[in-house]
Amino acid sequence: MNAIRKAGWFFSLALMMACVMGVLGSIRGEAVAGVIASRGTDGVAARDADMIKVQTFLEQKIVLQKLTDYGVSAEEAMAKIRAMSDSDVHRLASLTDRAAAGADSGLGILIGLAILIILIIVILKLMHKEVIVR
Repeated sequence: MNAIRKAGWFFSLALMMACVMGVLGSIRGEAVAGVIASRGTDGVAARDADMIKVQTFLEQKIVLQKLTDYGVSAEEAMAKIRAMSDSDVHRLASLTDRAAAGADSGLGILIGLAILIILIIVILKLMHKEVIVR
């Protein structure tokens, strides 16, 4: 490797690559993207889908328990949701997707830990270390 570094062409190649990367890095482009909402007939189908999402979210045990802790019944909550505008119902439905993903029973954490342990064992085996489990 030292012989290559001492060669005259290596320095000029490295300098040329640095210049090319500098020029390419200084060119700025603009990426423009956006979400286009699909409109059904008067948006009724989208509202119905959002209402179904919210209703299934409200039927979960954890959510029902929290509602009763706050003194609100499920029927009162659905009545308030039915009175909301289409954009508010859609925003609430998108938030229920995020909340439902974090409300699992911890199975994802257990799977992640198992994968991490297996990965550590594989790395140790590749380093020719012995792993003994008693």
